[in-house]
Amino acid sequence: MDLEARVAELERRMAELESAGPAVPAVEEGDFWALEALKARHPVAQDADGAVLFTGAVRVPTGHRYEWQYGRLTESLFEDDWSEAADSFAALGNPVRLRLLAEILAGTSTAAELAALDDIGTTGQIYHHLRQLTGAGWLHSTGRGRHEVPAGRVVPLLVMLSAARP
Repeated sequence: MDLEARVAELERRMAELESAGPAVPAVEEGDFWALEALKARHPVAQDADGAVLFTGAVRVPTGHRYEWQYGRLTESLFEDDWSEAADSFAALGNPVRLRLLAEILAGTSTAAELAALDDIGTTGQIYHHLRQLTGAGWLHSTGRGRHEVPAGRVVPLLVMLSAARP
């Protein structure tokens, strides 16, 4: 086969692949084990109102392990004032703050250590971001200038990061 025919065949195959869209994996029996457990535990979850559950068992780069789960009936979620979550979302809505959280989960815990990182900002800016994250509950001070993500916020943070991805 000559070069022109090979290129034409490659272009045809690329066009076919691009038009197919992403492959959606088939749902197999047992794939929704967490959902089935939620329905079994909260029969109302099978009704129109429903419930949500998020859970995780993770090991962060420092080696700490966190296991956590949380569930709510959707009726109570729809009755809540969603604006009360704005500060928590706003604290995560800044790329520097997200990087600070990642660095802190990886073991960098003081403002001085964070200031030594590239593209984080000045010490004053770092303290501003740390106050925002602390005020929203994404961080707390462990004393002597050290910060950590509270244990009960590690899995929710990772869930939110997962949910925010396209």
